[in-house]
Amino acid sequence: MTEVLGPRALGRALLARQHLIERSALSPAAMVEHLIGLQAQAVPDPPYLGLLARIEGFRAQALTGLLETRAVVRVALQRGTIHLVTAEDCRELRPLLQPVLDRGYRANWGKLLPGIDRAAVAARARELVEAEPLTFQRLGELLAEDFPGRDAAALAQTARCDLTLVQVPPRGLWGRSGPAAHTTAEHWLGTAADREGDGPGPERLVLRYLAAFGPATAADAQKWSGLTGLGPVLKRLAPELAVFRDEQGRVLYDLPQAPRPDPELPVPVRLVAPFDNLVLAHADRSRVLPEEYRPRVMTQNGLVAGTLLRDGLVAGLWRLEADAVRIEPFAPLSAAETGQAEAEGARVLEFAGRPARVVIAPAG
Repeated sequence: MTEVLGPRALGRALLARQHLIERSALSPAAMVEHLIGLQAQAVPDPPYLGLLARIEGFRAQALTGLLETRAVVRVALQRGTIHLVTAEDCRELRPLLQPVLDRGYRANWGKLLPGIDRAAVAARARELVEAEPLTFQRLGELLAEDFPGRDAAALAQTARCDLTLVQVPPRGLWGRSGPAAHTTAEHWLGTAADREGDGPGPERLVLRYLAAFGPATAADAQKWSGLTGLGPVLKRLAPELAVFRDEQGRVLYDLPQAPRPDPELPVPVRLVAPFDNLVLAHADRSRVLPEEYRPRVMTQNGLVAGTLLRDGLVAGLWRLEADAVRIEPFAPLSAAETGQAEAEGARVLEFAGRPARVVIAPAG
């Protein structure tokens, strides 16, 4: 009989793999690789705060150095959104996730450019961004000079879809600012992304997803990646996987030796970064995000707030302000939980180097 895993068991397993029960001694590069990137369209805080929550002794310069030396890059990947990933994952994952970019392009931009020669647009865009990193606005303006009468924004998005474009520093660096200027990954990293069909297939991606986010259903893996058709992939892999069911009877897949802690394992209060994949990586997010709180965490305009974890579940919001870390619990915290939340907030302030205070708002 197939073992049934309830929400607490799934939540504890997820927190263990995300290094949110015990912080890790992994290097920032190794953690970025394990997590298969951190969502990074908001700048610069989320990736830095995501690593701070997971790595003991993490300092901003450790990630800044990786960006400046091109060991990690910012590029559109899972769900078509900007992720901070290792250079190797940029090369490997971008071709694999091309269908996600294609689907978004067709839905939002392709209809604005009927009959366009996409190969010609991509070739000209490559020349432009490899001569000088460009924002999409400027790239669109320059492309419109070569393709008169065409929508400039749509031309720039054609380049985004058909080229592997990375955002260059100082974009995304802690304590600095810069435009979202792009060049090709080939130009920035010195080697090309794997051509379609040459790199690893979806099997490796699915196994890595389970290592960081499992146990999970096929729908979960598809929600996280934006890819479709992963059900057959998981069925092919099933003989080498552990297979469970959730309380709704859905099939869950997992790596046999992956951590699955006792559902009653005590877990500490944690402050999870805005846009963290902890709350974005499953179709059914109830293992960490109670449904009644989802609208408060994920706004209609696409923002995802930083979250307070209590007993392994989202139980509040938090944000780093100029003069405070402000924590807003949804329900009253115990004295012990309040102390842990204050310590987590003080840790963020120490990291940010701000002589500020931790403010815990009344529950509500």
